Amino acid sequence: MGNRVTREDFEWVYTEQPHTQRRKEILAKYPEIKTLMGPDPHLKWIVSGMVFMQLLACYLVKDLSWKWIFFWAYGFGGCINHSLTLAIHDISHNVAFGNKQAKWNRWFAVFANLPIGIPYSASFKKYHIDHHRYLGGDSLDVDIPTDFEGWFFCTPLRKLLWLFLQPLFYSLRPLYVNPKAITRMEIFNALVQFSVDLIIYYLWGLKPVIYLIAGTILCLGLHPISGHFIAEHYMFLKGYETYSYYGPLNWLTFNVGYHMEHHDFPSIPGCRLPMVKKIAAEYYDNLPHHQSWIRVLWDFVFDDSIGPYSRVKRLCKLAKES
Repeated sequence: MGNRVTREDFEWVYTEQPHTQRRKEILAKYPEIKTLMGPDPHLKWIVSGMVFMQLLACYLVKDLSWKWIFFWAYGFGGCINHSLTLAIHDISHNVAFGNKQAKWNRWFAVFANLPIGIPYSASFKKYHIDHHRYLGGDSLDVDIPTDFEGWFFCTPLRKLLWLFLQPLFYSLRPLYVNPKAITRMEIFNALVQFSVDLIIYYLWGLKPVIYLIAGTILCLGLHPISGHFIAEHYMFLKGYETYSYYGPLNWLTFNVGYHMEHHDFPSIPGCRLPMVKKIAAEYYDNLPHHQSWIRVLWDFVFDDSIGPYSRVKRLCKLAKES
């Protein structure tokens, strides 16, 4: 994919993120894209089905041996849980009930969180706003690895370990890079989550709880679906900081692969992002994109020029809160 050089620091740029200007150009040329904005009427039903499917799975796995608990956690339950984290990603943009029902979106995200086993939705919402507003922003966008991660995880074996530990780094990095006060919604999220975990434990024992939590940790780490974490913003080609993926795993991930389109239009739900690409094809067809998340993971591990340092960083001024 072009010339690559071994990196010893992030790629510092002194320009604004490209999504703002492209959004203006596309809307000026194709104002009908505004009709794609707004809630996805099917999202709440799909998510509800996934939550209840996992609750049924908790009952079904309660008497299995431990090896089968982890087998089904990685091969089935964890895939659903990873998909639910991406549903929560969509819900954080208010696409379940619309902007006028923001609280309903927050509460529904807590419901979608239940099979994940660990409180996640409220904290994700708090930091994800900054990821869009300050993409690549030093000390603001906690999606970017720390200097220690970039320096230490630089060999194939260490990068493989880093991929396996991604859930840990994603959880702890915000507390180090950009700590924020705990919100009431985060407390509510935790109380509801741990209460449901205890109910599952009381009804069916420890194995279903481990099934849920292990699936989350395993499938947010070294797993084909987790290729999207690397594919989205790691700089495989100099000058490009966001990449899309148009392959079949989008069916399982609420079209998170349409990431260029998502950052251009974050208020458009995932189910309609392919229509953005179709309408404004000339803006996306010639941009570099990924064909396979598995290939992304392979290249990340074995290509010496790609690693946690392969991210664009910029200095951003804090926006005034409304």
